[in-house]
Amino acid sequence: MGLYRETLSRRGFLDRSVGGLMAAGLPAWYAREVAAAAQAQAPADAKAAKSGANDQIVMAAIGTGGQGTGIMKWAKSKPGVKFVAVCDLDDERRKKAAGVIGKDCREYKDFRELLAKEHVNAVTIGTVDHWHALVAIAAMKAGCDVYCEKPLSLTIEEGKAMLEAARKYNRVFQTGSQQRSDARYRLACELVRNGRIGKVHTVEARIGDNPIGGPFPTTTAPEGLDWDFWKGPTADVPYVKERCHYEFRWWYEYSGGKMTDWGAHHNDLAQWGTGKDGSGPVSVTAVGVEPSKKPNSYNCHPHFAVNYEYADGARLITTSDGENGNRFIGDDGWIFVSRGRIEASDPKLIKEPLPKDAHRLYHSNDHMGNFMDCIKSRKRPICDVEVGYRSASVCHIGAISLRLGIPLEWDPKAEKFVGPHADKGNAMLSREMRSPSRLDF
Repeated sequence: MGLYRETLSRRGFLDRSVGGLMAAGLPAWYAREVAAAAQAQAPADAKAAKSGANDQIVMAAIGTGGQGTGIMKWAKSKPGVKFVAVCDLDDERRKKAAGVIGKDCREYKDFRELLAKEHVNAVTIGTVDHWHALVAIAAMKAGCDVYCEKPLSLTIEEGKAMLEAARKYNRVFQTGSQQRSDARYRLACELVRNGRIGKVHTVEARIGDNPIGGPFPTTTAPEGLDWDFWKGPTADVPYVKERCHYEFRWWYEYSGGKMTDWGAHHNDLAQWGTGKDGSGPVSVTAVGVEPSKKPNSYNCHPHFAVNYEYADGARLITTSDGENGNRFIGDDGWIFVSRGRIEASDPKLIKEPLPKDAHRLYHSNDHMGNFMDCIKSRKRPICDVEVGYRSASVCHIGAISLRLGIPLEWDPKAEKFVGPHADKGNAMLSREMRSPSRLDF
């Protein structure tokens, strides 16, 4: 998940002029391309806005915290979209989200009841990470297309099940890795994929430190929060305020810290930029500062560096050091890209246009808009479930190496650890679910 953040893509390119796009950091030649694409899309947007009820996409929001409400609002802003229901096990959050939709919005605490009673085409899922797989699979079984926040899953087993369910039920599934629809990131990846910096030998994914905190006191869950339901498939533990809502990220029980929070973004772009979406590394070695062992304390490694190696010799270094963003390093220079800027070792690497026959990547300047388009066309979106699953898998195997404190060998085709310590690593590809939760599709 992660906070709902305004980015170049999420603002929907409100200023579609070449000058405005250049002010946002794009070189003139690429700004013209983006503006032309936006202009070409405008008639389709206008047509969709005027479409009748038969073309309407009826939706519900499951999980309506900060990010959940953010993606709900984003989807609601799209032409032809109507929200009819919201679901959250926190009364305050659910009622606030229902107020955004309007007086006719129906409210649910249990997503299963929503899916049984409502006839919706699609859902947004902004729950805590450990609920992503169960909610998404249930929604797909109910006939819904899905927009699910990143990281896609809590474990590799869960991600694999989500992929299999999406293909079984032929659902459109967009992972909320919205940087794929950010023109800066697409430009950086296209430049790298076309050899602008020569052979890439290293990619840095800089994602920041995890916080240190605790021990935190156990208390009574606030009125209006179903704490037992919140825990869901995870262990039954007393309520601790800092386990819940936004802070769940810093507990391995519910998430993976920055490795899965920002790592789901920047590892994803590392794979996109190097053409490895359908693959993954072949080994991983991680080092980090040990987290607190005290009960009821944040337990994600506060400082870390994870070194992945790929079959072609390239390395991905996912680290808590450095300015947040991605740095692609090749034999002929480097390109750095973040949500705020793109720069290179030599400005010419970015300013000079790509040739007409250059390899171009999937083009989307609006992540949620791309999801809506694919609901109608039935094409796969820019961050299809398989992409989200593979990118999350990179994060998960890094966290596993970090937690075990040992190097591991990974087979990206078989999607399991091999070689020394394989048994230890493979034991962490899944987690036991508290009854009655189970992966079932």
